[in-house]
Amino acid sequence: MALQILLQLIVTGLAWGSVYALIALGFVLIFKATDIFNFAQPELMMLGAYLSFTLITALKLPFLPAFLVTLVLMTVISSLLEMMVIRPLVGEPVLAVIMVTLGLANVIRGMTGLIWGYEELQFPKPFSAQPIMLFGAAINQAEIFTILATALLLVVFFIFFKYSRAGLSMRATAEDTSTAFLMGINVKRVFTASWAIASVVATIAGVLLATFTYLEPIMGHAGLKALPALILGGMDSVVGAILGGLIIGVAENLAGFYLEQYLGGGINEITAYVIVLIVMMVRPYGLFGTKEIERV
Repeated sequence: MALQILLQLIVTGLAWGSVYALIALGFVLIFKATDIFNFAQPELMMLGAYLSFTLITALKLPFLPAFLVTLVLMTVISSLLEMMVIRPLVGEPVLAVIMVTLGLANVIRGMTGLIWGYEELQFPKPFSAQPIMLFGAAINQAEIFTILATALLLVVFFIFFKYSRAGLSMRATAEDTSTAFLMGINVKRVFTASWAIASVVATIAGVLLATFTYLEPIMGHAGLKALPALILGGMDSVVGAILGGLIIGVAENLAGFYLEQYLGGGINEITAYVIVLIVMMVRPYGLFGTKEIERV
């Protein structure tokens, strides 16, 4: 019985961790390409989930076509946001850009509440409610699909950055923007592409999260758990973002079950930050982040 409970806790933790990982991955993609930390990433996740919900419920589209249309819509929306809101700020102080992304997050959240309301909405379930039995443990099908989808995305992004021309251009721009520009790389296009890809990843995370939770305008707050995952894995590491999210998801789920009776309620809410504090004392640049050495 204890082994079955442990297995269920780990799988649920991996599912939540997969959502954190995908949001953290979006942060990394934009940061690596543009040196901008986009605080609106969780709200893009939330907006994508709401758009998919509308396509399914209002337009009566099946789940998969609605999901694909949502990805296209979010690609267009995020590209326009980058060109109209972020690009004019190139060269401005970092703090100014950060404040703009925070403002953008609040605007998206507020508009979502005005359009869809502030009550919780039940996302149409694309998976059967019948759990899958794994070694005697009942596992939610949506959680299994979330974990598998994240694993598939990790493989896709590895191939994309390693072998595709666009991926190589993004890596070159992240390494040195000026040199990439001199080599003929369209840096502006790379910036737009990074926002588009990050929004696609965020949308996937939002839809997957909605399948085993619910919709509400503040669901982007769940995405803030991606920040400890991002710091844990390393600000500039794609692999670190994925593994950091999975570690945080499993750790907080296990802590919530096994430690709450000893340390009180809410221990799972601080578990991520305790882990990050411990790791930062040993590796300030994260588990997989690039160590920067400054010569004086």
